[in-house]
Amino acid sequence: MKAKELIARIEAYAPRELAWERDPIGLQLGDPEQEIQTVMTALDVRPEVVQEAIEKHVDFIFAHHPMIFRPAKNLDLSVPQNRMYADLIKHDIVVYAAHTNLDAAAGGMNDWLASALQLEQVKPLIPNSDGQTGLGRIGELATPQTVADYATFVRDLFQVAHVRVIANDMNRQLKRIAVLGGDGGSEYPAALAAGADAYVTADFYYHTAHDVLADDFVVIDPDHHMEAIAKDRLVDLVKTWQTENGWQLTDVFASAQNTDPYTYI
Repeated sequence: MKAKELIARIEAYAPRELAWERDPIGLQLGDPEQEIQTVMTALDVRPEVVQEAIEKHVDFIFAHHPMIFRPAKNLDLSVPQNRMYADLIKHDIVVYAAHTNLDAAAGGMNDWLASALQLEQVKPLIPNSDGQTGLGRIGELATPQTVADYATFVRDLFQVAHVRVIANDMNRQLKRIAVLGGDGGSEYPAALAAGADAYVTADFYYHTAHDVLADDFVVIDPDHHMEAIAKDRLVDLVKTWQTENGWQLTDVFASAQNTDPYTYI
């Protein structure tokens, strides 16, 4: 099959128009006419991910985060990022990214997170006009939990050493939970206005955290790498599409690389 066939199916599932205006989603590198047989999913496209792709003879990397956020100033191959681009070209690896369009899509990133967080009666936190897509998700726990207990659950779910908790009372009961994958600090007022008891998101800023305390709200921050949950979900999607369309792919798998830049000590 050709890369463009997979790209078309991705964009039917997570339409490009759902992406933020300045988000460089879509084909990052490669030829859409290229024949592909092996697909690897990834959260980030980093040099170690590319080396894994080369070693495993991958033809197509399906990533969540775009590989090129800012234009390259040169193609000096002594620069690791530029060397990575050269390696991808040399080995004919197509790279595609579905980012904020996948975040907003029905059955996309934030729905996966809501499911993992055991939320029920889920709906978009900041809905688009269709009511099915939009920024973040909000839902309810079947049984209320304390801030401390739910934060521990979130820590274990995302397999991190620590989570940051912003709360005045760790024993407060939580029932209604909002979630937004990635950097969602600026949207905490929407979670508060929607009646959430707590908000699970990442990259929360110091002074914004003070605002949360002043509002007597609760935030649980498990790190941006929480979105690594997408790797296996994307594998499931591609395998489903393969069955539906009779694609002749030989392998679809998730990258084994942990691209979280943080080390906790």
